[in-house]
Amino acid sequence: MKRTNGFRIALFAFATMLFFTQCAKQQSAEQSTGDAAATTAVAEKSIKIAFVDIDSLLSKYEFSIILNKEMLRKEEDMRMKLSEKAKTLQADYDDFQRKLQNNVYATRERAEEEQARILKQKDALEKLEQRLIGELSAESQKNNITLHDSINSFLKAYNAEKKFDLILSRVGDNILFANDALNITEEVINGLNARYTPATKE
Repeated sequence: MKRTNGFRIALFAFATMLFFTQCAKQQSAEQSTGDAAATTAVAEKSIKIAFVDIDSLLSKYEFSIILNKEMLRKEEDMRMKLSEKAKTLQADYDDFQRKLQNNVYATRERAEEEQARILKQKDALEKLEQRLIGELSAESQKNNITLHDSINSFLKAYNAEKKFDLILSRVGDNILFANDALNITEEVINGLNARYTPATKE
């Protein structure tokens, strides 16, 4: 199983199209030739844009750090539990093979019973692994949603004052170029951490 790293995936993104307002003003004048001239003026609304670097945010936001550590601990516990059961199963199988080779079993039926028991243990271990992986994946998805909601909730309050028209998320190199002046990552991280307390998991 690959290490859960549901925290590196993009947690939120806002998309919009550049908005233009166009007012047309037409002037007509009577000329001896009967021609009319029209002019159109296009006014562009100024758009206030900023972006947040998601990788930096996830690595510095205390809530994200706590969630990530907890998921890593649970993954390690799961691996240890499965490893211990796998070792027990392997030991039982090796013991079965040794007894089979040394004709320890009194009857063929007895050997088949032991083999069936070991196969049943193997099947149970595989089902346990699938269940634990599913539970871990579901919790990771739940954490991602909780983290996403936490960040969005903060940004709504934050933007009530800042009045950005668009806040983009930069994940890896999905933004080819941006002026550093548009980067509000540290400001957002500081705001998130100031609002967050471990006793109040959002």
